[in-house]
Amino acid sequence: MTPYIYDSLDNALIAELRKDGRASISALAGSLNVSRGTVQNRLDRLVSSGAILGFTVRVHEHIETEAVRAIMMIEVVGKSTSQVIKTMRGIPELIKLHTTNGAWDLVAELQAANLSEFDGVLRQVREIDGILNSETSILLSST
Repeated sequence: MTPYIYDSLDNALIAELRKDGRASISALAGSLNVSRGTVQNRLDRLVSSGAILGFTVRVHEHIETEAVRAIMMIEVVGKSTSQVIKTMRGIPELIKLHTTNGAWDLVAELQAANLSEFDGVLRQVREIDGILNSETSILLSST
């Protein structure tokens, strides 16, 4: 099986979906100046290749007044980074996960419905095999 090689059209399609994940195939085709069939084929390949892991809803922050958002820096033991990443991807409250250099190996963006759920997420992350240390900062406001 030949791996799918992403190009500028794929990147443009992903960018459009980031703006509006509910955009119709017709609207995407119009924005990208390609046919509907091209958009559908590219979208199918991006999903089947794993480039697009799923679609989600982004809610305006004023709607989720009780939501708790945070950044968690994570130190991983030895060479267990891949396993930690795989396990963390199964946490629904994980918004994004970044690899990095320096004192911390990973940076996770988390969001939970309230403090009680957030406490459960922290406990769940800290119990993952391969995580040596973590430091979490709750985001108070964004500009």
